[in-house]
Amino acid sequence: MSKIALVDDDRNILTSVSICLEAEGFEVETYNDGQAAFDAFSRKMPDMAVLDMKMPRMDGMELLQRLRQKSQMPIIFLTSKDDEIDEVLGLRMGADDYVTKPFSQRLLVERIRALLRRKQANEAGPDASEEAKVMVRGQLEMDPLRHQVKWKGEDVTLTVTEFLLLQALAQRPGVVKSRDQLMDVAYEDQVYVDDRTIDSHIKRLRKKMRNADPEFSSIETLYGIGYKYNEA
Repeated sequence: MSKIALVDDDRNILTSVSICLEAEGFEVETYNDGQAAFDAFSRKMPDMAVLDMKMPRMDGMELLQRLRQKSQMPIIFLTSKDDEIDEVLGLRMGADDYVTKPFSQRLLVERIRALLRRKQANEAGPDASEEAKVMVRGQLEMDPLRHQVKWKGEDVTLTVTEFLLLQALAQRPGVVKSRDQLMDVAYEDQVYVDDRTIDSHIKRLRKKMRNADPEFSSIETLYGIGYKYNEA
């Protein structure tokens, strides 16, 4: 049973979403501010967290930043309709996805399930599929079993979604992947994700790779078409 942490200062959301997730078979922990959640996570991390953006004591952005220093567990942000800047910033800082309020609880459940499946796939054992073998593309090395990425021998820490997008691009160097194809890799087909979510993940992925190597340029944007990986 996967443990999901809900962090939101709206008690109505905590109550209604908890009931929904428990009915779906999840174990749920709730916190009404970021500091309380961080204190609890310092003792034991959940399998996944759903964070409100704006909360007292410690807001979602600060909580995300602190959590990313300790863990790469999947994280979904809950944002208000007018928080476009915060949504993009949250993704760049390490959130795996965001859901805009008011939201469908069914949509949230499907996104949670999708991210957990991706996390579990990357933690699969040695009997996993052919895709789980270490992939080397020039200076890039990806190990799905250990969820490890190296660029020129240096470790690069990626979220589950970032890892899957990079893997999808690098599997076939030079081949263009449309945003729709990348959405199918990172999300379930029945979950709608807009283009800017994929674009934000790619921007954040590039930034992390460039932190390891300022000259990194292997992910190329083809405007209006998609992205491709050029083997270095």
